[in-house]
Amino acid sequence: MSSEAVGIRLQSSLSAMEGAEGKPEITIRVYNPSTDRAGTETVDRECEVGQPGGMSLHADLLGDPVARIRHSPAHLMLVAETSAPPRRIVGVIRGTVKSVATGKSCPGAPAFASVGYILGLRVSPSHRRMGVALRLVGHLERWFTLMGAEYAYMATDKSNEASVQLFTGRCGYSKFRTPSLLVHPVHAHRLRAPRRASVLLSLDARDAEQLYRRRFGHVELFPADIGAVLGNRLSLGTFLAVVVRDDDGYEWRGMEHFLASPPASWAVASLWDCGGVFRLEMRGASRLRRAAAAASRALDRAAKWMRVPSVPNFFRPFAGWFAYGLGGEGDDAPLAAKALYVSFVNRARGRAAAVAVEVAALDPLRRRLPHWRSLSCAEDLWCMKRLGGGDGDADGWDWAKSAPGQSIFVDPREV
Repeated sequence: MSSEAVGIRLQSSLSAMEGAEGKPEITIRVYNPSTDRAGTETVDRECEVGQPGGMSLHADLLGDPVARIRHSPAHLMLVAETSAPPRRIVGVIRGTVKSVATGKSCPGAPAFASVGYILGLRVSPSHRRMGVALRLVGHLERWFTLMGAEYAYMATDKSNEASVQLFTGRCGYSKFRTPSLLVHPVHAHRLRAPRRASVLLSLDARDAEQLYRRRFGHVELFPADIGAVLGNRLSLGTFLAVVVRDDDGYEWRGMEHFLASPPASWAVASLWDCGGVFRLEMRGASRLRRAAAAASRALDRAAKWMRVPSVPNFFRPFAGWFAYGLGGEGDDAPLAAKALYVSFVNRARGRAAAVAVEVAALDPLRRRLPHWRSLSCAEDLWCMKRLGGGDGDADGWDWAKSAPGQSIFVDPREV
């Protein structure tokens, strides 16, 4: 059954459930792009990230509230609307469903599961603590189940106590993984790349897919439709870095040769243009902070040799790039990963204001990745639960309660 057909079936089910719940003041329904855009934009704006009276991070979805999920194979957006006139939207939630690797150790091919991802849950301040968020989550989970999802997961800032309490305290989710979001600003000067590592080449989508499937197909959350990700118009390419020892070089002889006889240490990563989906803007900054940032940029442009750690203009809409699919092998793989990330920051000059990457807490590659602590999140929080209850697989294994592995695959379509 198609996602659209399931959405229609869900809407019929939601209408029946509203009457059964006895709460006619709020209606949960499927988002209508022809009538709901302004209302959902208002809710998103009311829920901007930041402290009251201080700086806040504003996301402009470029006129498309479904932009952050549109590139996923199956997606849905629900809204919560007041029933009494004048009707207005007071809550939104977005979700996607896809097949991903679970990281489960098993013979033969990697184990895959269908999962639902919850993104962009927002409730207007005027309607919080009324159960609106709980109902939105419940209805989206129902769609997940209709789409055949076995698990549901979400990501939040661990300091967001309301969100953590909702999912772990009331919705039955378990704390699952704690990856780090690392961000580096883009300067006027170029970052220095490691001497012993070099970005060898840009892989075409076919070679990139072959490499990812053969070497990283078992990594947690690796998407079964990796080819669609790599071939998406927002994907800027896949790049390979190799660490060479002494004066030895490395000659590229094609993907089959690379897979059969790889260099001692190497890393691979792909780039995604988040600016094609949304723009960010830091609001509420003081004049002094803005002036200091502008001065750092002016000095960096005038004297690039000084390598001033300048602050990009985050105070007007800016684009960001996201590095995904980061992985490698060998003792010096972290050095190769650094070479890739440095090359991404340098490549972004004039095209993006920052480059970000998300890595697992145990990933050995993270220790060499350059980033600014003030822009990064050392411990993001992902929560997961098994849908439909039960004790997990036939052997009792439950992914939601499993121990973390060294790596995760962060799908750029869900950033």
